[in-house]
Amino acid sequence: MGRASNFIIINPGMPAPPNEQLLVFLLVKLAVAASLASILTRSQRFQRMLLREERTLAQRVQMAVVCAAIFGSGVWVRVLTHNDYAAVDLGLEGSLVMGMLGGYMTGLVSGVLISIPAMFNGELMSMPLLAAVGVLGGLLRDVAPDKEAIWKFSPFPDLTVWRLIRKRDWRLPAFSLLCIVAILLAELLRSGIAHIQLQHNTAVFALQSKWMPLPPWIVVAVYATTLFATVLPIKVWNSNRNERKLEQQQLRLNEARLAALSRQINPHFLFNTLNSVTSLIRQDPEMARQVVYKLSNILRRLLRQQDNLTALREELSFIDDYLAIEMVRFGEKLRVVKDIDPATLDMLVPSMLLQPIVENSIRHGLASKVDGGTVKLRSRIIGGKFQILVEDDGVGIPESKLATLFEQGIGVSNVNERLKVLFGDDYKMWIDSRIGEGTSTGIELPEQVSGTVVRVELLVGSS
Repeated sequence: MGRASNFIIINPGMPAPPNEQLLVFLLVKLAVAASLASILTRSQRFQRMLLREERTLAQRVQMAVVCAAIFGSGVWVRVLTHNDYAAVDLGLEGSLVMGMLGGYMTGLVSGVLISIPAMFNGELMSMPLLAAVGVLGGLLRDVAPDKEAIWKFSPFPDLTVWRLIRKRDWRLPAFSLLCIVAILLAELLRSGIAHIQLQHNTAVFALQSKWMPLPPWIVVAVYATTLFATVLPIKVWNSNRNERKLEQQQLRLNEARLAALSRQINPHFLFNTLNSVTSLIRQDPEMARQVVYKLSNILRRLLRQQDNLTALREELSFIDDYLAIEMVRFGEKLRVVKDIDPATLDMLVPSMLLQPIVENSIRHGLASKVDGGTVKLRSRIIGGKFQILVEDDGVGIPESKLATLFEQGIGVSNVNERLKVLFGDDYKMWIDSRIGEGTSTGIELPEQVSGTVVRVELLVGSS
C-alpha cells in the first residue's frame, strides 16, 4: 500500500479513499483556488491585465504565461509528490478560467503550458484536454451578451433560473446557465478520459480515476467543486477589479471636480477685472490699457497651467500681476508689503490658491475703507512648517458671517473644496477676523519638498 498519511492519494491501483477524506480534499481544493487567485491579485501587472477588456496578442500571451506559472505550479506539486497533494492541481479550472477571461489564444496557451508537468508524468491526454478546455472558455467569452457578463455570471443554477423567470432581460441568466453547463461538461470530459489506460498510466488525472464507485452525493460534490473552483478566481479577481475601477473613477471624479473648481475661480476673477476695465475706459484710458495688459499676462499663464500644484515663485508671480491690476484701480489706497524667504520659492502649493483669498481680502476687507489699507505677504519656514502669511488691516468679518464663510461665496469655499479634493482629510483651514482690525485665513496641508515631507501652513488674509 505504501506509506500511510492523512493526505488524499488517488492512484489507479489503490482503493477509493473514505468519503470524509474526499470531502476534505474538495474543501482544500476550493481553498487553494481562492489562495492562488489572491496571490495573483497582489501583482500590479496582473491587475492591469484584468482591467483591460481589449488586449493585443502579446498581452494575451503574457497573461497566459503568468497564470500558467501559478496554476501549473500546482500540477507540478501534485506530480512530484505522487498525488499526495492532489488538491493543489487546478489545471482544468485554470485553463478554463484563462479562456473565459482572455479568449481563445490565452486559454489555448494556458492549457498547453499548464499540462506540461502532467505530460512528463505520462498523462498524455492532458495537453489536448486542457487546450480544448481553454478554447471552450474562449468560446464562452465570445458568446457572452456583453463584456461584463463573464464577471457577473452566477454559479448557482437555482438563482440563475429564478432570475431568468423574473427578469425581462434573459441574456445574463441564460449565459450563466451556459457557463455552468460548460464547466460541468469539462469535468465530465475529464472523468470520461481518466479511465483510459496508457502504458499503466491514466490518460489524465481526475478524482474519479478508473470510474471509482462513488456515492451519488459525492459525485455531485466533485462536480460542484469543479464549478466553484472555476468561479472563485473570477469572483476574487472581479472584486479586486471593481475596487481598482472605483479608485480610477474616484480619481477621474476628483480631477473633474478640481477642474470645475478652477474654472469657477477664473471666470469670477475675469468678470471682476473686466468690470474694473469698463469703469476705467472713460475715466482713464491709459490706466485701462495697463489693466488689460496685465490681464493678458494672467490669462496666458492660466491657459498654460496644467498641473494642480505649482511652485511658490510661480504663484507669487501670478499674485504680482493680479495686485498690479488692483493697484492700478485703487492707486495709493492699496499698499502691498512682501517679505519672502528665498528658501521657500521652490516649494509647491496648489495653483490659484492665494488669488481668490487675496481678492476677497482687497474687495471685502479694504475696498470699503476710505483711506484703503495694506496687504502683507510673508513666507518662512518655522519648526519644519512652511508658512505664508497674507494679512490685511481691513474692516474684518462679522462673527455671524464668519461661522458660515466656508459654505458661502466663491473664493473661500472654492479654495476649501479644492484642498479637500487634493488632500482629503489631511489638511486644515481656518479663518480669524476682528472687526476693524483685519482678517487672516490659515491653511495647513502636507507637502513634499526636495524629497522630505513637511507640514505646510498657509496663513492668508481677509476672506
